[in-house]
Amino acid sequence: MIRRVLFVLILIATVGAAQDLPLPDPPSPTATESAKDPIDDLSSPVKIVLIMTALTVLPAIVMTVTSFTRIIIVLSFVRKALSVQEMPPNQVLVGLALFLTVVVMHPVISEVNENALQPYLDEKITLQEATDTGTRSLSTFLRSQTQNDDLILMVDLTKVDKPETAEDAPLHVLVPAFALSELRTAFQMGFLVYLPFLIVDLVVASVLLSMGMFMLPPVIISTPFKILLFVLVDGWDLVVRSLVLSFQ
Repeated sequence: MIRRVLFVLILIATVGAAQDLPLPDPPSPTATESAKDPIDDLSSPVKIVLIMTALTVLPAIVMTVTSFTRIIIVLSFVRKALSVQEMPPNQVLVGLALFLTVVVMHPVISEVNENALQPYLDEKITLQEATDTGTRSLSTFLRSQTQNDDLILMVDLTKVDKPETAEDAPLHVLVPAFALSELRTAFQMGFLVYLPFLIVDLVVASVLLSMGMFMLPPVIISTPFKILLFVLVDGWDLVVRSLVLSFQ
């Protein structure tokens, strides 16, 4: 609600300021102006609407074209395997996942900023050229993390012409294929994280059964042992290291 109110206020202020400014005589079109980006011809309210729309879909972009999905799923598996449902809290896991995503995506972000964003801000290239350059840099990262089976599946589902190589795959096919690959890899890593803690649960349950303590839930006894084991092996360091290195 607050965001909508701020948007309306910004829109009203922009329109009011535009009405107060004197309108110059329209210049005659030249060859330079004909090569301007289409976005330059948009009014300020339209640009604000486009920016607000981009901010709305930003979470979906972060989750589908970055390493965030794999990282947050594996961290959730760690918390589930430890049998602690609320420790660490969701905010801590999401914050850690976001900063690890920045670490993993830093080379891609730097390349896009150097080759696309800064030249566009310096008016050395057009918006279309900046978009194409940034898309190529992002596509390179997506292809390196996408499994061939998932890419073939999305090509069949979208019924596009089969690309000769993975580098020729269009972005609307590459993004869902990358998301599927991330889910598959995240669950594989989650299984490996879960396995040693499952063994601890089985051992504790067997001991309790052999002692005749049928009414005592095994999780009450196994949880402290699992936390102790995780701390002794420096589990967070191992998990974070494995996550970052899995993208290299």
